[in-house]
Amino acid sequence: MFGTRLSLRQVEGLLHERGIDVSYETVRAWWNRFGPIFAAEIRKNRIASTQNCPQWKWHLDDVFVRISGETHYLWRAIDHEGEVLEVFVTKRRDRKVALKFLRRAMKRHGRPRVVATDKLRSYRAAMKVIGNEAIQETGRWLNNRAENSHQPFRRREYAMAKFRKEKSLQIFASIHSSIHNHFNHERHLVSQDAFKAKRVIALAEWRQLAA
Repeated sequence: MFGTRLSLRQVEGLLHERGIDVSYETVRAWWNRFGPIFAAEIRKNRIASTQNCPQWKWHLDDVFVRISGETHYLWRAIDHEGEVLEVFVTKRRDRKVALKFLRRAMKRHGRPRVVATDKLRSYRAAMKVIGNEAIQETGRWLNNRAENSHQPFRRREYAMAKFRKEKSLQIFASIHSSIHNHFNHERHLVSQDAFKAKRVIALAEWRQLAA
């Protein structure tokens, strides 16, 4: 289910087939009510588990998103294992915004050893302010991990027929990244037995949260 591109109306249809008669707006209300709670708990557990193992490399990238015909930017910080650390929606992508994004990520996850970015000048200007300029890496293909991490969000964006408000995009991106982290176990990087074990643990933790 979590790897499938389902719209709110498709979820409404699936529930109707199971004898649950609700509208897609009810599904949206459930998402807005319980999604942040689940995402915050998942995020808190992951931060606690990585405090003793500092993220040695981050990948930063931003992608444009249309909201009611206006261009916004979705910033994303990824660790060396592909986990989404932070997402941030803004109208601009200048030094001030990049600095705010970096400080927000470091406040939650600590200071990385290496930061890979593209050649956007805002990154270098912001890192110069906080003293991270020496650990920044830019170059071709170095930031592919961050660019690839946008793909699940793009699929969901297409299924949801875009966004109408900046606030709703921020909430959705934060929830989606946490839940995606929870269920995405990089099947191509681990054995089948390890993948099944991780999936069972993830489902057990999810049922505990939902309970």
